[in-house]
Amino acid sequence: MNQPLPTPVLEIGGTHVTAALVHGPGGTWRVAPDSIVRRGLDAHAPAAELLDRVAEAAAALGTGHSGTWGVALPGPFDYAAGVALYEHVGKFDELKGVDVGAELARRLGTAAGSISFLNDADAFGIGEVALGAAGGSRRAACITLGTGVGSTFLADGVPVKSGSDVPPDGSCYLLEYNGLPLEETVSRRAIRRAYAAAAAPGESHDAGTPDVREIAGAARAGDPVAAAVLDHAFGAAGAAAAPYLKRFGAEVLVVGGSMTGSWDLVEPALRRGIASVEPDLARLPLRKAERSEEAGLVGAAYWAMAAGSAV
Repeated sequence: MNQPLPTPVLEIGGTHVTAALVHGPGGTWRVAPDSIVRRGLDAHAPAAELLDRVAEAAAALGTGHSGTWGVALPGPFDYAAGVALYEHVGKFDELKGVDVGAELARRLGTAAGSISFLNDADAFGIGEVALGAAGGSRRAACITLGTGVGSTFLADGVPVKSGSDVPPDGSCYLLEYNGLPLEETVSRRAIRRAYAAAAAPGESHDAGTPDVREIAGAARAGDPVAAAVLDHAFGAAGAAAAPYLKRFGAEVLVVGGSMTGSWDLVEPALRRGIASVEPDLARLPLRKAERSEEAGLVGAAYWAMAAGSAV
């Protein structure tokens, strides 16, 4: 029996693009390890240069695939139309207004309708559900903690983007904490800034400030300033998300992103933050994403296959 062709996918971030072939579904979702192609990206490069670089990674996958592409990338982006909406967000500003779907299709020699776009946080969440991290839960919330805060709220594997049960667009980064955008408290830049201010009051923040990993190491070594900064940041993430976890009826919260490398510090602070706002959620299952490297790629493939079956 002939095996179905794998699905080609792209995961585009602020510093890189990853292309891969994904096999599935039927409980066998997996990324073909020998297919993975990574290319660096300059998020401030001209549009044509960015698109050429992405297409170069895509073309490296060859032609032995379904031709139905899944592309995961951050917003702001009109995912249905395939048009970039970036402006003053510190990356991809040169793509503003560009029909990325049409431009990629032209470079790849395929039809624009063969490319399906989705938010990178949604791709991560869909992938974690498909790979089993949500444990069969029908209503799962996923957040990523890294350079910023990504999130998705999934009902039966489908992102919920509107309604009072979820944050605006399903995005926790749009929430506030203590009157400020959440990412002013929990993000790489916010944590480094808070640590610098607390460790050396009155001094300016410079490139010598430890990164989050080093701050976490200091917290484990007994540095009370480092411990307090991280506890406050991760607690804020839990407190801001808690009302929506309650309203949505989340059965599990899956947490991914680079900061989960410090899960021993993230999990208790996140749980305390949630419980401080919604005591009923004190025992909500919190699970560290086990396959973060694969989840976004699998989620993009799942989305592309769903879009293809709907045509």
